[in-house]
Amino acid sequence: MEKPIYVLSGLGADERVFQKLHFGVPVTFVKWEVPEQAESIQAYAARIAANIPVTRPILVGLSFGGVVAIEIAKHIPVEKLMLIASVKTREELPFYYRLIGLLNLHRLVPATLLKPSNRITNWAFGAESIADKKLLKQILADTSPQFLKWAINQLLHWKNHIVPPNVLHIHGTSDRILPIASVDCDFVIEGGGHLMTLTKPEALSELLRQHL
Repeated sequence: MEKPIYVLSGLGADERVFQKLHFGVPVTFVKWEVPEQAESIQAYAARIAANIPVTRPILVGLSFGGVVAIEIAKHIPVEKLMLIASVKTREELPFYYRLIGLLNLHRLVPATLLKPSNRITNWAFGAESIADKKLLKQILADTSPQFLKWAINQLLHWKNHIVPPNVLHIHGTSDRILPIASVDCDFVIEGGGHLMTLTKPEALSELLRQHL
């Protein structure tokens, strides 16, 4: 019997970022819900967990989706956590993110300024092909500014210090959003950037099929 697999995308993104992956088994893509005013990531994860109607699912989380997956696992038992281009604890966030959060500098930047796609965002996410740049532009344009600002604030103030025992962490050597130097991962994708679901789908798909 196949284990139920729930997949969480990155910051404000959706299943489009997984379109090149071949999981080898059926998966369910989790839809981001609108966060309530001043809602904590713990409370938000509890709401997501309440909508997972199975016992001991496997959770696959990309970037911010990995952070939420770890919080979901605090509310329901899970078979396995697979993180892609993400972090497991606050200590794995680059020190400058933690400093920005400590000083609340991110609150000075309007969320609308974080949405436009340009050379900087393409470079940061590792989008190189015309198709990947176009998709990144669409994803950023479709992202709710309110959700984006909420999620960034939650990430910068994330307090988790415990690594779950059943986690497998995949990271790319060229990730510029969450540099590999800051994390302790189980599997490395050479040349993989933050969007390696699109840029390194073959290597990533193989790892996922082996461990799901």
